[in-house]
Amino acid sequence: MLDAYTKVIAQADMQGQLVSASQIDALMAMVKDGAKRTDVVNRITGNASTIVTNAARELFAEQPQLIAPGGNAYTNRRVSACLRDMEIILRYVTYAIYLGDASVLEDRCLNGLRETYIALGVPLSSMANSVQKMKEAAIAIANDRNNIQPGDCSALMAEVATYFDRAAASIS
Repeated sequence: MLDAYTKVIAQADMQGQLVSASQIDALMAMVKDGAKRTDVVNRITGNASTIVTNAARELFAEQPQLIAPGGNAYTNRRVSACLRDMEIILRYVTYAIYLGDASVLEDRCLNGLRETYIALGVPLSSMANSVQKMKEAAIAIANDRNNIQPGDCSALMAEVATYFDRAAASIS
């Protein structure tokens, strides 16, 4: 796992070249957006419990069979495991947002998760749906214009969405 800066330098070093002006410009743009990126991560992290809880509530309201007797999330232990997994996915999404790179999400969270869920009998579409619900909530919170760095955040919000989409796609 390399951050964006290390990755650019390593690539240039492997090619025996100096870092190009366009690469430096891209890194400078990332630095300029660093405060926005930090604001987004702080907002999501500060509201993680609410994001996870509300996404689970919505999921269970839409799919009550999950928490009904015999359902995959029936019993407090199973609901807790579901919430724990959702929280872990959300945490790794915030790491990816902060780094501007999905490799930490892929390597440390998503790699093998689908296979684990299949082995445990977890309904994949339901977990993917919960990730989409977390995405909607996280973007709504992160995109709130109060008390954040001024400027256009549309590219960053699109990036945030891709991390959630990657998580959902890797599960389903």
